[in-house]
Formats: sequence, C-alpha cells, structure tokens
Amino acid sequence: MFGTSGIRGPVGDAVTAELALDVGRALGADTDRVVVGRDPRDSGKLLTDALTAGLREVGTDVVELGLAATPTVARAVAWEDADAGVSITASHNPAPDNGIKLWQPSGQAFDEPLREEIEARIAADDPALEDWTGLGGLTETSAFDRHVETLLESVSVADLDVAVDLGNGAGGVTVEALNRLGCRVETLNAQPDGAFPGRPSEPKPENCASLTTLVREGTFEVGIAHDGDADRMRAVTASGQFLSGDTLLALLAADAASAGERVAVPVDTSLAVEDFLANRGVGVERTPVGDVYVAAAATQADVAFGGEPSGAWIWPEETLCPDGPFAALRLAELASERPLDDRVAEIPTYPIERDSIEVEDKTAVMARIEEQVLERYDEVTTMDGVRVELDDGWFLLRASGTQPLVRVTAEAREEERTRELFDEARGLVS
Repeated sequence: MFGTSGIRGPVGDAVTAELALDVGRALGADTDRVVVGRDPRDSGKLLTDALTAGLREVGTDVVELGLAATPTVARAVAWEDADAGVSITASHNPAPDNGIKLWQPSGQAFDEPLREEIEARIAADDPALEDWTGLGGLTETSAFDRHVETLLESVSVADLDVAVDLGNGAGGVTVEALNRLGCRVETLNAQPDGAFPGRPSEPKPENCASLTTLVREGTFEVGIAHDGDADRMRAVTASGQFLSGDTLLALLAADAASAGERVAVPVDTSLAVEDFLANRGVGVERTPVGDVYVAAAATQADVAFGGEPSGAWIWPEETLCPDGPFAALRLAELASERPLDDRVAEIPTYPIERDSIEVEDKTAVMARIEEQVLERYDEVTTMDGVRVELDDGWFLLRASGTQPLVRVTAEAREEERTRELFDEARGLVS
C-alpha cells in the first residue's frame, strides 16, 4: 500500500475515498491532533473530506490547512502541537494521480515501521469508532504566513532578479518570501490548477523550457522551478543552464557542510558529487532512494545536509522534510553572493547513462540479478537494488517502486568506460 513516498496512484483505482477514510481511521488510533493539507488537484478536496472524516470518527481533532505546500504541512505538525501530519498529494505525478503522505512532528515522513503499523490497522478492519459525544473537532486555518516568516528568519536575500515557475502548484510561499525580501520576481504558471495546464508537474529540463528561455533572455540571476506540492526545487543559472540534479546537490551540499561533516545522498547519486565534496573534506552517507531515507540519515549528528538529484533537499537544522521554498531561497542567497554560473563551473560532471527496462516480475528479476552480481563482483551494496563499485566507476540496478521496471544506471569518469559499464549492467538484466 505504502511506498517510500506514501500512497500514490490513479484516483478511482489505487487511490479512493474509501482508502482515505481507512487511513484516517488508522492514523487516528494513536493520535489526538493531526494537521491535513492538500495540493491543487481537484480530487484532493474529496480525499481530504474522507480522510478527515476517518480521523474524527475515532476521536482525533483535525487542523485543516486547505491548499498548502507539502513542506508547509510537514512543518505545521510542530507549529500546531500535533501528533502527525497528512499531505493529500501525488507530488510531481501527472494530474490523474493523487496520494497520501504522512509526517512526524520532526518533519520526517513516516518511516517503514510506522507505515507498516498503519497498514496493519487497515488490514485488521476494526477501528474504534466514537459515538456522537466523542467525535474529533475540526479547525480550519492557514500556515502560509508562518512558513514565509520562518523562511525570512533563516535567509537573507535582496536586490535580486528571480524567475519562478510554480508549475500551477502550491509553491506560492517561495514567491511571497522573495517579494518580502525585496527581490524582483517574475512568475510562470503561478495559478494553482491541479490539471497542470502550464506544464507537466515534474520540474525536469524538458518540462521547464519556458523558464530556461525566460532566464536566458532576461536579466535574472536565477530561475526556480517547483513541482505540484513544492517539495522539489530545480534551478536555472543566469546563462540559461538548467542545472542537473547532481550538480545542484553538490552546490547546496558544499555550502551546507563543513570539513569533517557528511551529507546524505541516495545510491544513484553521481560520483562527481562525492569527488567534489571530498576535495572539501566532506564525506557522503549513501542511502536508499527516497527522501524518507535521506531524512533518516540526516538525523545523525555529523550529517549537515541531505539531498536527492530529483530535487528534494533537506537541511536537518531547519526541518527533516524536503522544503522546496527554503531550498529556493537558499539558492537565491548563494546567487546574490556569487553568480551561480561561476560556482557550478567548479563542479565536475561525468558521463552517466540511465535507462529503464520493462520486466514481468521485477522482484524475481532483481533476486536473480543480486545473486549473479554477488558472485561476480567484490564491492557490492544491496541497500536499494544492487550497486557495484569499481575502481573507475559504478553501476546500479534497482526495481522501480511504482512500475514494472528495472532502473539501470552507470557512470565512470570517462565516456567510453561509462558505456562499457552500462552495457555490462544491461546485460545482467537481459
């Protein structure tokens, strides 16, 4: 039921009001107060109603934020002295999808044991429903301004030209904060609309061509792109370069971590990030793919930052949720101090190959792959798929969390070697 990013899938199929009701009842079994918010998808209103009904049926009070960025919801759990938070969102997925993601008071998403507990309660199908005298209450409020004010306390930016592509999502906190800081802001796709008419929700290069052109042809120092719930942030430099996730990870990590500290990164992160940080005395802690795992690693005392190349960035001193607006303002602050193009010119890039191979039974295929890899190679990590470390590169084979696919990634410092490793990895799947 739950993946690493919560429940997610097509509305009316994988995600229904009945499921939201069940999750609400299960979550309410050991919570007294829960914060709930949603992204702009029309189905979110229905799912919010169902989930909050389930919570209130078992006596849990609900603080409903309405339309809110996922990091706003996650942060509001502590602000509202609540026991948990719920985002009704499918994040960067297309409009037909929706989902449910659960948050702890620390801002960290529900980890595997907590998710399994919710699933077990739903499977037991024995909620402790209250009578009419014990139903939970409902308070409607907004945490938008609180989120903006929190960002303003942590970041200092002024006299900057910034373009922001909100992707018709819930990331207006970024624009408001930049405006209050005195920046000159131009927006794209700023009207919340769960059909995502301006561009597909995921902020990747091919979906953000308008932002790239606007920044390149204008006088902007930085361009910012969010997904539908604003937990992700990607960026464009003044020259119109859409930064790869690995480059942006290296840039933010180098600023956040000092020599002797570490940053948490998933197993599919580029070797270039590790090389760049090593030159600054900063180490890496590799995790399975998923912000919940990065956040868990970021709770360690010497881990100063966590990030995923997909666009999720975590500063543990701020919050353990990926906060796209905070990341946007932190990047703008860096751009105001020194041009981003100058900064990224110092970060190496290595040839990397990625592909996805459709399979009938990804679990069985990955079991055979792991068996073969452990027999053939000496340095193998199996925390999330199988990652093979070699002297001059690496490759990773891992099952998709949501589709019948095996993801194949290979990287080396030389292009010819990358191709050799990629062919080698694909051959294992075949």
